[in-house]
Amino acid sequence: MKKVGKKNKFRESAAARRKRCDQILALLKKMYPDAHCALDHHSPLELLIATILSAQCTDVRVNMVTPILFKQFPDAASLAKADILRLEDIIKSTGFFRAKAKSIKQTAQHLMAAHGGEVPSTMEALTALRGVGRKTANVVLGNAFGQQVGVVVDTHVGRLARRLGLSQHDDPEKVENDLMALIPRSDWTLVSHLLIAHGRAVCAARKPACEKCYLAKLCPSAFHAA
Repeated sequence: MKKVGKKNKFRESAAARRKRCDQILALLKKMYPDAHCALDHHSPLELLIATILSAQCTDVRVNMVTPILFKQFPDAASLAKADILRLEDIIKSTGFFRAKAKSIKQTAQHLMAAHGGEVPSTMEALTALRGVGRKTANVVLGNAFGQQVGVVVDTHVGRLARRLGLSQHDDPEKVENDLMALIPRSDWTLVSHLLIAHGRAVCAARKPACEKCYLAKLCPSAFHAA
């Protein structure tokens, strides 16, 4: 396995890449045995709304806001009827609060009209909701319903997938496809939590701590990450 080119990519066969990916996954599981969804939730609805709020916002901030939100609006029916200005006031600290409040209210109205107030459990039905794209749908399906439909690709996952040589793409859906081809389906939900945990703890965007990274020997970007 050789490093080549300015980007220090490994020249490897598909089989070798899959084997390396298996080794990376095994190490990540040992490093982060408690990796899980960082958004606090007690139901599919709470996770759906929390994920909408998490756009351009930290999970920590969302977890501070959602208890207040769900205390006042505990279900789709109350969210559908909520005063939009009150919603905006509660979620203001998450950023883009006007667009998010509109998405939450319209999503709740859609849930009431089409699904009896329940969150649907299919990709097609979820992505038909306002403010819900494939990433959000994957979060809900994987963590609320236990369905291994896809891989959640946020900024951490995309960055680490490229640094680890598991994908060369910037487009989240292309990164997702690459990871789905390499990772066993049973780990599709977990791998996002593992990569996010590693991205926060070690492989930071600006200054990855390669010197203390257990994945360094398997990483084509080790000590060269940009």
